[in-house]
Amino acid sequence: MPITDLLRQNAKNYPGDICLVEINPSIRENKRRTWREFDLIEPAAQDYYRREITWAVFDEKANRFANLLISRGIKKGDKVGILLMNCLEWLPIYFGALKAGAIAVPLNFRYTADEIKYCVELADVDVLVFGPEFIGRVEEIADLIDRVKYLFYVGESCPGFAEHYDSLSANCHSSDPNIKLSDSDNAAIYFSSGTTGFPKAILHNHESLMHSCRVEQKHHSQSKDDVFLCIPPLYHTGAKMHWFGSLISASKAVLLKGVKPEFIIQAAHQEKCTIVWLLVPWAQDILDAIERGDIDLKKYDLSNWRLMHIGAQPVPPSLIKRWKEVFPNHQYDTNYGLSESIGPGCVHLGVENIHKVGAIGKAGFGWEVKIVDESGDNVKPGNVGELCVKGPGVMTCYYKDEKATAEVLKDGWLYTGDMAEEDSDGFIYLVDRKKDVIISGGENLYPVQIEDFLRGHESIKDVAVIGLPDKRLGEIAAAIIEVKEGHSLTEDDITAFCIGLPRYKRPHKIIFAPVPRNATGKIEKPKLRSIYCGESVVAKQNEIEV
Repeated sequence: MPITDLLRQNAKNYPGDICLVEINPSIRENKRRTWREFDLIEPAAQDYYRREITWAVFDEKANRFANLLISRGIKKGDKVGILLMNCLEWLPIYFGALKAGAIAVPLNFRYTADEIKYCVELADVDVLVFGPEFIGRVEEIADLIDRVKYLFYVGESCPGFAEHYDSLSANCHSSDPNIKLSDSDNAAIYFSSGTTGFPKAILHNHESLMHSCRVEQKHHSQSKDDVFLCIPPLYHTGAKMHWFGSLISASKAVLLKGVKPEFIIQAAHQEKCTIVWLLVPWAQDILDAIERGDIDLKKYDLSNWRLMHIGAQPVPPSLIKRWKEVFPNHQYDTNYGLSESIGPGCVHLGVENIHKVGAIGKAGFGWEVKIVDESGDNVKPGNVGELCVKGPGVMTCYYKDEKATAEVLKDGWLYTGDMAEEDSDGFIYLVDRKKDVIISGGENLYPVQIEDFLRGHESIKDVAVIGLPDKRLGEIAAAIIEVKEGHSLTEDDITAFCIGLPRYKRPHKIIFAPVPRNATGKIEKPKLRSIYCGESVVAKQNEIEV
């Protein structure tokens, strides 16, 4: 069953129900609208812009875009690039591409012009849809991306080198083109996050996307009454596949443009959200804002909020302990996944296993997992090895890269590159990226373990541990520490705190500096290595106060 059938069913069964809401707190309520279907609702005491569409309008918009593509000669298997910030247009464009039989190619909104060009050429993109935030970057490469036949612009004041999506699609027929699709047909190309190098193009078929829908609903029990608050970028499998739980249950989702704690709490209150997916930094920021008194929870009705879950990175147990103290009635869950396994869910903790916080869980619905050594043999519980997953959501291949595909796909198993261990109860703990392991004096150090320990300090907002070259030990562990606002820390404070770590795991160098993360919340360790490795690290001030 292709995933487009779910949209058709929802439009037929619930045509007038709201399916998507966009909230942009940075835009005032009097901003001119471009879609006649959107009703502006004025939330009490709020000054943000709100748009919404129904399932019928969603399906109609997808059909119009599909027919536009077909009228321009786009055929089954052609590629449609999507370079947009989260907005109401995003998902109808994605599904319009799929309904035309094309392959959707979401692009990271942080890409530079050169990175956009690289990914567009790697994925053989035929059509590029972009928004106002990207005019300069696209214009810079417009004459260089020869393969791209059409540039469609979403927004007001269309630049001269592109065509206006709104006016073109509005003049196309709203009937379904009914292009025949099967589970094995290619559906989407996603790009790896680039935390270990330049992005790879990851090809998935419709079976992968449908499996992700089923996994998400199985894990989080979405019903028609749920409201999902979606904050991360839709170009990434993490946000998209969690939204697939709303698609399969025909429930409402809210696209929030902004990650400030007050925006998140207000949106959950205003829209009566039941499920909120947060990245670790956002959850920490919310708790810090509450502790500082910047957010008074008595002013909000959050009684509908039933589930908070986190993914995309290891979750410090100390964070969830703090969260449950503030929100004792919340269920908590975490998922592990990667773009090669169509995002979250191949390993899943489960809301009933909060006593195992710190673990990423067990094999998710419809998935198999194993942990292997360098020879590919299963390791015993308690031993560290590479995590491998197998199931209907595994990618077809790295597009146009047979060598890279062969390195990670072996007998149907996806070798994730993540080091993990299993406890006596069968729960899996993520240790670190295989490429991030630090070998110091012959000992393997796993940065995630050190990071989790350091995050237990009440004054540490964020931390990243990387290896620095050392003549005697080969590498030493360096901790880049970001201090909470209003707190102060010294190197001596950290040294004293680390007495609780085995001596060989204690950081040899402490660096007080911001910790960079990408749009999906992952620490950008290549960036940190480029700053601090291969050169003399400038001595930092002995004390920092923010």
